[in-house]
Amino acid sequence: MNTIIGKKLQALRKERGFSQEQVADKLHISQSAYARIESGESHSWASHILKICETYEITPEELVSSENIVINNHQQGGGGYIQINQLSEKLIQQYEERIKEKDLIIKELRNRLA
Repeated sequence: MNTIIGKKLQALRKERGFSQEQVADKLHISQSAYARIESGESHSWASHILKICETYEITPEELVSSENIVINNHQQGGGGYIQINQLSEKLIQQYEERIKEKDLIIKELRNRLA
């Protein structure tokens, strides 16, 4: 979950043209602490969720949604939202890789038993 949130925050920050330091200042934390949130190394985003959502103009539900990266696009009329299904595609790729790994382990174990 931390990695998903971190990727969303990074995408939102870049889309809005913020630096990590600018966002960290808004959250009243250090730049390095914010960098750890974006990298998925920290779960402290949860204690800053309301301020994060206010900063990026999103709802908490949009932030924690595991299916889409939601980016507020100021260039579209009416401040519409763009949903990018990249996370779903990445999750599918990861599951496919894990299934292949599982199949290889099973094959190896069967060979040992034979």
